[in-house]
Amino acid sequence: MVDVYLPMMKAAALISAGQLRLFEALKDGPLTTPQLAKAVGASEVGAGHLADFLVAVGYLTLTDQGFANAPHTERWFTGKGSVDYTAGLLWTAESWSLMSNLTAAVQKGAPEKTLWQSMQERPHWGPIFSSYMHAFAQHLGPDLLEKVKLPVGARRLLDLGGSHGLHSIAFCRQYPGLNSVIVDLPSALTQTEATLTEAKLSERIVLRPGNLLDGDWGDGYDAVFYLSVAHNQTAEDNRRVIEHIGRVLRPGGLLLIHEYLTGAPLDLYDAAFRLTLLVETATRTYSFEELSGWLVAAGFEVPSRIDLDPREKGSLLVALKK
Repeated sequence: MVDVYLPMMKAAALISAGQLRLFEALKDGPLTTPQLAKAVGASEVGAGHLADFLVAVGYLTLTDQGFANAPHTERWFTGKGSVDYTAGLLWTAESWSLMSNLTAAVQKGAPEKTLWQSMQERPHWGPIFSSYMHAFAQHLGPDLLEKVKLPVGARRLLDLGGSHGLHSIAFCRQYPGLNSVIVDLPSALTQTEATLTEAKLSERIVLRPGNLLDGDWGDGYDAVFYLSVAHNQTAEDNRRVIEHIGRVLRPGGLLLIHEYLTGAPLDLYDAAFRLTLLVETATRTYSFEELSGWLVAAGFEVPSRIDLDPREKGSLLVALKK
């Protein structure tokens, strides 16, 4: 029962802190219980109990001046860090109810409704989920720029599922002669144009609303991004997408895939993620061997693999078109 109770309370407390913007309230220094309660719009008894628990689990510290953020809390859940994952806490609050459907999904082997169908019924979910993905893209972006070099003279990039536009923006800034086409569902692109305008890259990055499984992406690309998308597709659909990429990518062109690669036996993170996907999308994570096989069959060289640190950040596969 302790294994059930304490993780539940830890998750609930972190979500509550995110909703109250409690960590952000402490970013400029410690606050006493009355000061913290006033800052987050809560009762003193409630703020005190929540803060005491967050001290116990290591997200806050208790000083002579009051409650303060732990260093990792300030790093990941406030505006002082390079990436603020508060959006992830807010998304977890919204999607928490989906886990009540786990038993039914286990029995059926699929959810009664996919995450995308649930999002259509709850329009407010879309912006919250997009904000979470925006934070992760900020986190992942520096790794991509550091570890991946586009072909010499690359001028055309295809960014599949690149809704937030951050990766296209980063690479267009890194490569002044590069232009990008972003393909994603219309519902995922609602804020992208504004992001491109703010970045002053609207003339070099074009949005092409559509389903990754259908439609015309154009051709003659020097590089293609398929980032954090494969786990939301079935194996057959991934094969179709990779075959299509092979047709639109020029010889010598580069395909970059970001994924959470599975192994045997599954580690804790992969096993949890697969269970999440069962409830949300009825898809799964894939192994390096599976993805590599699809790539070779589509006319690519055997890809190189780059495992990111920490492990929860995923892995990169870099493949060149023959």
